[in-house]
Amino acid sequence: MAQGEAFTKRELAQHFRVTERSIQRDLGALRCFLAEQDIGQEIVYDKVSRGYRIQDAAPQTLSNSEILAVCKILLESRSMRKDEMLPILDKLISRCVPEQNKKAVQELIANEKYHYIEPHHNKQILSGLWEIGQAIQKHQVLEIQYERMKEPKLVTRRVQPVGIMFSEYYFYLTAFQENKANFDNPDDLFPTIYRIDRICTFKVLDEHFRIPYKDRFEEGEFRKRVQFMYGGKLEHIKFRYTGPSIEAVLDRLPTATAVQATNGSWIVDAEVFGRGIEMWLRSQGDYIVIDDL
Repeated sequence: MAQGEAFTKRELAQHFRVTERSIQRDLGALRCFLAEQDIGQEIVYDKVSRGYRIQDAAPQTLSNSEILAVCKILLESRSMRKDEMLPILDKLISRCVPEQNKKAVQELIANEKYHYIEPHHNKQILSGLWEIGQAIQKHQVLEIQYERMKEPKLVTRRVQPVGIMFSEYYFYLTAFQENKANFDNPDDLFPTIYRIDRICTFKVLDEHFRIPYKDRFEEGEFRKRVQFMYGGKLEHIKFRYTGPSIEAVLDRLPTATAVQATNGSWIVDAEVFGRGIEMWLRSQGDYIVIDDL
């Protein structure tokens, strides 16, 4: 087995003159030993030979390119205060990079760490993130105190949390509000979006809510359509794009389809959630035309 050869439980039992049940227990104990010693090997079951063998475990460290990419993405996100962001980077390098490469990786990101700009809200994010995530997983109602942006004041809401999302510097909670009297459109079927740094306090209540499978909130599908984290309804948009990179438009709007017109422009169709799309369309200047369609 040490050379990678596979053996069945019967063969091992006959060789060591024990029962197959004993071999099963010994395989479990050996698996635990290899994992605890972290020697880079594991016991696997080979379906072809129907036997067990020892093989080198999958590498537990990241390559130089992988760790550099992760660190760059985190730094560029500017999503946390320094006292939360920098320890994450240090732990990643300490635990996921081979010893001989740690210094090189640290030097590559040292300048960006030194000049890191924190988000202006100056709130800690990580302290409640996992607890909110657990409430989502267990379908528990949250009571939140939220600082509104439009007319700054503190409001209390009871919500049914369904997802945590991240976009352009901020983490967001998506949740269905229980009291829809606060809505401009009480019949809105889509969740409300709350910036997590603006949740001043929250309490996980011992109350559960149920989302029938057919009406289940699908975070991935919702994420494709809510690119700008503004409330509103699901809308269909269509515009002509004349800019240099249609790829940038398609990356920005994951639900979009584009058809090239005879004059070299592109006709783009997309589904988007909320009114944030209006600001993005205006920001593109003459590259986007809507009225001639």
